[in-house]
Amino acid sequence: MNYFSSDFKLGILGGGQLGKMLLYDTRKFDIQTIVLDPSEEAPARFGCNAFYNGSLLEFDTVYQFGKMVDLLTIEIENVNLEALEKLEEEGLPVYPSPKTLRLIQNKGRQKDFYVENNIPTSAHQRFVDIADLKKAIEKDELEFPFVWKSAQGGYDGNGVKIVRSTMDLMGLPEVECLAEDLVPFKNELAVIVARSPKGEIKTYPVVEMEFHPEANQVEYTICPARISKKVSEKAQKIALQVSEAMNHVGLLAVEMFQTEDDDILVNEVAPRPHNSGHYSIEASYTSQFEQHLRAILDLPLGNTDSKVAGIMVNLVGEEGHSGQVVYENIEQIMSIEGVTPHIYGKRETRPFRKMGHVTIVNEDMKEARRIAEEVKNSIRVISGQ
Repeated sequence: MNYFSSDFKLGILGGGQLGKMLLYDTRKFDIQTIVLDPSEEAPARFGCNAFYNGSLLEFDTVYQFGKMVDLLTIEIENVNLEALEKLEEEGLPVYPSPKTLRLIQNKGRQKDFYVENNIPTSAHQRFVDIADLKKAIEKDELEFPFVWKSAQGGYDGNGVKIVRSTMDLMGLPEVECLAEDLVPFKNELAVIVARSPKGEIKTYPVVEMEFHPEANQVEYTICPARISKKVSEKAQKIALQVSEAMNHVGLLAVEMFQTEDDDILVNEVAPRPHNSGHYSIEASYTSQFEQHLRAILDLPLGNTDSKVAGIMVNLVGEEGHSGQVVYENIEQIMSIEGVTPHIYGKRETRPFRKMGHVTIVNEDMKEARRIAEEVKNSIRVISGQ
């Protein structure tokens, strides 16, 4: 099939920052792209050939959108799977498949999958709701501390809480949930795996992630991860094991813990471009967004090697600020060599909302990390007066 400068139409469910960045490459290749998003202010609304405002969770909206395109992909997992299943039954290629999404949408089901497929992960228990979880504590079937997770809908640190006592359970929503063992770890790592319909597979280098202690969001992504070759090879091998078990098409970001004993435990996965791969836009031969396109279109996968060391700094809304966004000191960081800001196009800021990211590239990892700290301490995402 001819995708380039043709009548072929690629549909994207979701028009957030990931959709916007994916459009950099659909425009580069002149691939017609149609986007559906529930927000009229979606960041991707300007870069596509056509934009539709509508719910990603309504069967009819997603189904009718799918009838307009030749291939459908996502930038967010929380979409109507029944509509995708019907579209797939009718012959529309949907990547990742509804089967993969159904597995990943529920974190309890996802964890069970790892256990069933001998993929190393932390021990867990599933519960109908908080009341069910409390009964397990009363019966001494669950011990503190543990990590509470909402089974559905959590993202960017939402729906996750470390529980050290019954007091920490107060205010948690009455939803299906799971409790995971609290893992002592050295590092949080991630590996992005690309897989095409014909089975070509490539992995990106292992990255290291540093998290904000309050918001539980990634503050820095560091590539390559500052780990031994042995640990790196183990992480790559386990990421490929997950990819093979899920038989996904497109990108799969596999988030992992490196324990104190250098074991690798899978935490969660995302079947799409991911925050841990943003560094690749400037630092890699093939960005994760171009690679996602290559994979879902069954084109040859690109070189995943890094050209230079890359560090990504997330730009999130500062605490105490809500309203029209202002990027304070952005000119200051742009004057530093190797620094590239990416602004997502969200007009309104609020505390910890992802508003953009900055990539730092440098041949010297230590210097890149120093500059990343300078960038983090210089730029402020605040609201205008």
